[in-house]
Amino acid sequence: MKQQEINYWIAAMLHKHERVSDLNVTVGKTLQVESNGVLVPVEVSPPVAALTPFQTEVFALNLINGNRRLLRDLITKGSCDLSYALDDKSRFRVNIFSQKGHYTTVLRKLDTEIPSIQSYHFPGSFQKMAREVNGLILFTGATGTGKTTSMAAILNRVNEERPVHIVTLEDPIEYVHPHKKATFNQREMGDDFDTFANGLRAALRQAPKVILVGEIRDRETLEIALTAAETGHLVFSTLHTIDTGQTINRVLGMFEQEEQAHIRNRLADTIRWVVSQRLMPRIGGGQVAALEILCTSMRVRDLIINGETEDKTFYNVLRDGSVHDMRTFDQHLLELYEAGLITEESATLFASHRSEVKRGMDTIKAARGERTSSISGLRMEQQEADVPYRRSTRR
Repeated sequence: MKQQEINYWIAAMLHKHERVSDLNVTVGKTLQVESNGVLVPVEVSPPVAALTPFQTEVFALNLINGNRRLLRDLITKGSCDLSYALDDKSRFRVNIFSQKGHYTTVLRKLDTEIPSIQSYHFPGSFQKMAREVNGLILFTGATGTGKTTSMAAILNRVNEERPVHIVTLEDPIEYVHPHKKATFNQREMGDDFDTFANGLRAALRQAPKVILVGEIRDRETLEIALTAAETGHLVFSTLHTIDTGQTINRVLGMFEQEEQAHIRNRLADTIRWVVSQRLMPRIGGGQVAALEILCTSMRVRDLIINGETEDKTFYNVLRDGSVHDMRTFDQHLLELYEAGLITEESATLFASHRSEVKRGMDTIKAARGERTSSISGLRMEQQEADVPYRRSTRR
């Protein structure tokens, strides 16, 4: 197989279905893409009924293109990450991994158009994040929930409004930002730096005002990120947590018990926003993100410093914090349901507190004049011949 054949396969996989998010090349299967969240086959000429180990290996090695670091990672670690460009309009984040002695390649399609806060209908709080001058802003959620897209939209706003130096540390680079008012330097792990911790430590000597760290994976990276935020930098990064409260607790959990008091105070002083994301099916096709948003307030600082109690929880603070642009997943799910963007089933499935969401949906249904219960046909039993009930007496 030649490079032209590889690119033909990729182009065919990309364009023969709508809303393609991932391309999958696995031994024993035909070429597949994930379209609207479902794997579907792709026909090419000549046809490929079942990929052979040789075909998947050649496909993977063509993407690696002789890069020694990637080859070393694949052999020693069992997988490697890279970016690949088919043309100016098609870029991919690629993971190649071994399974049962064969190679599988998954390519995640990347948007080449820089997202904006307006085009993605992000909330007004994202504009406030773009105006922050220092501190730590965390985006959390599972892989593929749009964290990178959200941060790119905010950085794009910074780029449009502020003449500052922005350094990004990514694995790999997903959105290529042009220079506007800001000056962008985007660095890719493996080619430009070896670890996030070392890249972040070097960034502090590169005179940036804004730093993006692809992911906080360990305590060392977190400590340097906190130091950067404390010394006047605005730091964006991500964590794999399910909600904002768990994010704070995960950060605290990276430190020993005797360090807790100190780190709680540092975190309370540096954290500015935490945004957690969940991606779910949109009615009519595609996907929509539900966002949980935490903003620093006196109540949030108190929870970070003193911890949660039965009466004081992050969920309760978020639920009551609309004046500070805060909201829970459940509140946003109800907004999406009321707007007709998601189904009742999706709202229930992705809820943090299902009983609360169900009550909210019942309120929405009642306002629409819809039934709020699936139980029907209930009536009072009619007494015999409508004779009033008489209590029998014993004689």
